Amino acid sequence: MIPALREFARGVRYAVGGFDLVFRPGIRVYAFIPLLINVLLFAGVVIYGARLLHDFIHAWLPGAWEWLSWLIWPLFAFIAFTVVFFCFTLVANLVAAPFNGLLAGAAEASLTGVNATDSGDMIRLPREIAGAIVSELRKFAYFIVRVIPLLLLFFLPGLQFFAPFLWFLFGSWMLALEYLDFPMGNHGIAFPDQRDAARAERSLALGFGAGALVLAMIPVINFMAIPVTVCGATRLWLERIRRR
Repeated sequence: MIPALREFARGVRYAVGGFDLVFRPGIRVYAFIPLLINVLLFAGVVIYGARLLHDFIHAWLPGAWEWLSWLIWPLFAFIAFTVVFFCFTLVANLVAAPFNGLLAGAAEASLTGVNATDSGDMIRLPREIAGAIVSELRKFAYFIVRVIPLLLLFFLPGLQFFAPFLWFLFGSWMLALEYLDFPMGNHGIAFPDQRDAARAERSLALGFGAGALVLAMIPVINFMAIPVTVCGATRLWLERIRRR
């Protein structure tokens, strides 16, 4: 196998390999608190929407037209499923961001036996929230500067064929940077230095990001995609990137 492809495949395995970490004692609390928040949030939205629809049917559909509810309810279920599927990962990233640094610290402690970041101390949470906001803003600025030229590819004849492939690679690269930020940020490594470290292992990082992207697109599994890939990124940082 070509070395670059071998490293890409290894990166995918790191993304999926977070599953064996996320359920360990001392780690799962940081994985399941944001997951529980998201499930309750989406459940609340769906239940509230169902109640509004129920009131609408009884208020606006006369008895002769009440049979339409047999069509409306399946449509509502389909729309609710679609909204949850496409919005869950986006909202989950926002909710989980303050916990992900703690999760990466707990995963590192489990892998190395060294609790260098006091990851079990929930008093750090307000500081994690502030740090997460700053870090996300830096990554957003990095994303915006590069996404505009990529968008233009869809409108340029002859280059439109390559646009989806380039978007997939760019999305994979951004997810690699997104999740590597948590273990590296715990060690005070700034975003520019994180990018340089990822570039030094470009094929590996792209494979990891591609694996994270695929996990986020699979229904049900996407609920666990964020904590799994944070744990995978921590292992990737410890075993490959930090050792350089």
